[in-house]
Amino acid sequence: MAPPLLILQDIHLHLGTTPLLTGATLSVGAGERVALVGRNGSGKSTLLRVAAGEVQPESGTRFLQPCATLRSLPQEPDFGPARTVWEHVEAGLGPSDDPHRARWLLEQLGLTGEEEPARLSGGEARRAALARALAPSPDILLLDEPTNHLDLPAIAWLEEELRGFRGALVLISHDRRFLERLSRAMVWLDRGTTRRLEKGFSEFEAWRDQMLEEEEREAHKLDRKIVREEHWMRYGVTARRKRNMRRVGELAALRQRRREALKATGTVRMAASEGEGSGTVVAQTEGVTKGYGGPPVVKDFSTRILRRDRVGIVGPNGAGKTTLLNLLTGMLEPDTGTVRLGTGLQMVTLDQKRESLDPEVSLSEALTGGRGDQVEVGGQRRHVIGYMKDFLFVPDQARTAVGVLSGGERGRLMLARALAKPSNLLVLDEPTNDLDLETLDLLEELLADYQGTVLVVSHDRDFLDRVCTSVIVAEGEGRWQEYAGGYTDMVAQRGRGVEAKPTDTAKPAAVPRPAAAPAASPPATKRKLTFRQQHALETLPGRMAALEKEIQTLRSALAAPDLYSRDRARFERFTAALTEKEAALAAAEEEWLELEMLREEIEAG
Repeated sequence: MAPPLLILQDIHLHLGTTPLLTGATLSVGAGERVALVGRNGSGKSTLLRVAAGEVQPESGTRFLQPCATLRSLPQEPDFGPARTVWEHVEAGLGPSDDPHRARWLLEQLGLTGEEEPARLSGGEARRAALARALAPSPDILLLDEPTNHLDLPAIAWLEEELRGFRGALVLISHDRRFLERLSRAMVWLDRGTTRRLEKGFSEFEAWRDQMLEEEEREAHKLDRKIVREEHWMRYGVTARRKRNMRRVGELAALRQRRREALKATGTVRMAASEGEGSGTVVAQTEGVTKGYGGPPVVKDFSTRILRRDRVGIVGPNGAGKTTLLNLLTGMLEPDTGTVRLGTGLQMVTLDQKRESLDPEVSLSEALTGGRGDQVEVGGQRRHVIGYMKDFLFVPDQARTAVGVLSGGERGRLMLARALAKPSNLLVLDEPTNDLDLETLDLLEELLADYQGTVLVVSHDRDFLDRVCTSVIVAEGEGRWQEYAGGYTDMVAQRGRGVEAKPTDTAKPAAVPRPAAAPAASPPATKRKLTFRQQHALETLPGRMAALEKEIQTLRSALAAPDLYSRDRARFERFTAALTEKEAALAAAEEEWLELEMLREEIEAG
């Protein structure tokens, strides 16, 4: 077995007086595909910078094989004195590297190389940084949030490029679909230390939940006191994930309603009856067209959005997603056609640029507006500390300045501020940027419980699958089409994913390849559930309900404060039974979820 190319051993580092890394390790062998995951602020980017040799740890060792080459993609690209993108990319080439590959990468990523760094958008800056990191074909490639600010065609291209990459890959990302397709090993950074799983991301969350549950049981057995806030933040993950089953059922019902509504309208002309209750129709467009002096960005588009719909808008950068969103919300007047908005709309927009956050104020002041220690949520006043905990902040952070929060923590703060405002229409523009996996779970749960309507622009395929009742996709030449279901449902019905704009210089041959697998899905429409699958689908809910009742009974018995000291054997018997029942419930929920998704896929066909 070949020795590792890169080893980090017992890395310690403080952030001010707070320990950030307390014995973290990382080993990377030739050709490995390692994903580094953990909560926002846990030190993932710092550990990656230690691996790149950019940050010196206070203690611990870093070893890089002398012959190995290493390149890294930082979360925030630094163009330094480079006057053009090509200068920036060329500066990253070694003497033996091929400049033609660098030129090819820029072309594939939709850049000419002549762009000025100061004038680049977030997505263009990320593409330029990717070209610089990928051009040398290093032995080890470190990528920190590579999909941030990229559109769906660029993400699909990057997936294929990295799948063909021969070197070792260490990846930080919160894009579940991206992680599933690229990772072969997982390193979990939690409370300063690392744990490794020699499997891909598809196995990680169940493994992490199991680790947390075992840790909680051990803490209970040893009768240790766990700080309540820390306990909730760590072990509440599994509870939220198990509640996903309820969300999946509700989402299936909403999607069915949306599918029937789309079928019922049939033609592009959709008129709401005057007798509909106030607020039932949130927005309705008929034959809407909008352009800016050239070809129309939106052409002859009609739709009807009802209360409680969750509508995703997807397309390549420059397709007109923001224009369509502004038309649907009445922020922009169409050139032709009509837009009718529902009555009594209270709209809240999530500011993803986070420019409205004052870096000097404290976290609690940002939530209360500096007015006392109360925040009004849903017409009720709540203490700011309790509301902070809903968004995974601990009480000690109440006086923390917004300016020192991580990108993910600022994202959570923006969510908390947006959802505290009274609204019945949420407009979310790239809400998943910088959010960790646990926060994404929390956001999905909040959106599932939200009683209003949601319009979301996102390039996160997994998030769209978990949230949306329908997806509006750019078909090219200003045409937009709505499909019932999430992103995967859209691909199955459409036969392909989202492609780059025809006029875009980025036309990588790899982009269509990810859509090849969904294109083979039409035969699935001829399938039907087997007798065993149908029987399981019908009986599993009853079985899950029975298991939940047994689990509740066992938990109530174990909650007795003197049970352990009074009857240790009984305590251990109940604990073992609880573990067994919870595992059986998790397996039943997973089986039900797979069967429900299969049933919905077949019916959608």
